[in-house]
Amino acid sequence: MSDSGLCWGGARCRQPWWWKDYFVNWDELIGGIGQHTVEGLSKGAIFALVALGYTLVYGVLKLINFAHSEVFMIGTVAVIGAWHFMGVTETPSIGMAIVFLLVGAVVAAGASGGVAVLVERVAYRRLRRMNAPPLIFLITAIGVSLTLMEFMALWGAAWMTGKSTDIPLRMNIQDFPRMLEDTTIFTIGGVVFKTHTLLLIGAALLMMFILDVFINKTRYGRGVRAVAQNADTAALMGVNQDRVIMLIFLLGGIMAGVAALLWNVRYGYTKFDVGFVLGLKAFTAAVLGGIGNLRGALLGGLLLGVVEVYASVLFQSRWEDVAAFVVLVVVLMFRPTGLLGESLGRARA
Repeated sequence: MSDSGLCWGGARCRQPWWWKDYFVNWDELIGGIGQHTVEGLSKGAIFALVALGYTLVYGVLKLINFAHSEVFMIGTVAVIGAWHFMGVTETPSIGMAIVFLLVGAVVAAGASGGVAVLVERVAYRRLRRMNAPPLIFLITAIGVSLTLMEFMALWGAAWMTGKSTDIPLRMNIQDFPRMLEDTTIFTIGGVVFKTHTLLLIGAALLMMFILDVFINKTRYGRGVRAVAQNADTAALMGVNQDRVIMLIFLLGGIMAGVAALLWNVRYGYTKFDVGFVLGLKAFTAAVLGGIGNLRGALLGGLLLGVVEVYASVLFQSRWEDVAAFVVLVVVLMFRPTGLLGESLGRARA
């Protein structure tokens, strides 16, 4: 059985049975290109904030911190736990929602930042002092990632709900009421801008701006760039390398915590492995923009979100993950250093 359609030149032709399920849907994409782009940017905002943590650590240490995805996951658990503790059971009024969002941002940033610093202190600092080879750092990062994931799988649900059990249960999907009603704020040229869209894009741009100013305009930021460029020379100039490295893990954790808050606002759930695929995509975004480049991480994250939304429209949602990694491969074939490709050590104020 087949379907009829238009072939090249406008002639009628017979289409195979798989046409509707797997071929591209150009009409829907072109017809709503503006709306799909805005939705992609809001989705990519979460990727971008998590990607900042990867690019900060790599820019200074040349280390891929695969435990960063679990730093994000712990932030999502902390947010829902805080809201449970505050007694949120339904979508609050706009005034209370702002209060809950601010509290959630502080809790998530504190939890993710604290875990990130703890991971650096416990897992990585001793390896650095022993001059361990890069492969050991990579294996350690994977081990820390799995440890945090399984720990939260056993105990995370009890922490979020406040209900302890004698036998720990695996933390499956934990739903939560929407913190904000996704209402329309304004419309431009047929493109609808809703509450969640503006919050996600605005928060990502604001956090990126604050981080960029901190790295390029402050004394501590100069220390980060100095260690990234040449750690030995920076030490001779009086820069405390351990303090700088602890700072970048803290900053990356804070960015992941804000991303965790935005995740809960957009999707309203978490689980013990929620950071696994998202962490891979955020790392892809960092590489796509030029790992080690802060603005590249933002660009890569936003672009990746747009690509995924476009792919879900063209090929259905099950192809969006494939499209993201295909775009990465294609870009790196022509731009091996990513779209921007400038290292953190060469950044200038």
